[in-house]
Amino acid sequence: MKNNFIVAITGASGSGKTYLINRLRETLGEEHLCLMSQDNYYHEIALQPKDENNIENFDLPESIDMPTYLQDIRKVCEGQEVKRKEYAFNNVDKPAHWLHFKPAPILLLEGLFLFQDPDIQQLTDLKIFMDTSETTRLKRRIIRDNQERGYDLNDVLYRYEKHAHPSYEQFIAPYKKDADMIIPNHHHPDKAIEILATFLQTKIYQMISLHK
Repeated sequence: MKNNFIVAITGASGSGKTYLINRLRETLGEEHLCLMSQDNYYHEIALQPKDENNIENFDLPESIDMPTYLQDIRKVCEGQEVKRKEYAFNNVDKPAHWLHFKPAPILLLEGLFLFQDPDIQQLTDLKIFMDTSETTRLKRRIIRDNQERGYDLNDVLYRYEKHAHPSYEQFIAPYKKDADMIIPNHHHPDKAIEILATFLQTKIYQMISLHK
């Protein structure tokens, strides 16, 4: 018997994936959701691929430990709780917490490289692509990477130009056509998010009813 409804959320860095997830948490309730982000499955810093200037490139599929990510997804789908240490992106000022992934009616998968993985494609029930302009993505990335990862402006701009944007063009944008739902996040995506939340609410009721 299927234990949960799996939603995969992807889009460029800075496209609004986190905003969507926070809105779903507010609307549907934390107890009904389990979020498993690829951000917590990066290889350790020493194993990260580097560019021609010896700078770690976190914007490549091989940056992610996909076998472990997939293994933990399957454990949660089977009703197991998974614990994993939060990834701090080499930011020594950010305390790393232990994350607890508990089975729930809705399993949210979030990350840059979800759609290109055939195993995750097979597991997923609903694929969502967050779409926004390059200008907006860059602005959000500057704020996030400075506040959360400790990069200065020059680092952020370098990584965006050399890593994030080329990766989006090669590994993310081509899979937009595979999405079941595209949410344009240029200004106010709230109507689309409301429709999605209403749909997921019906899935929560279904999952709960199946396991009574």
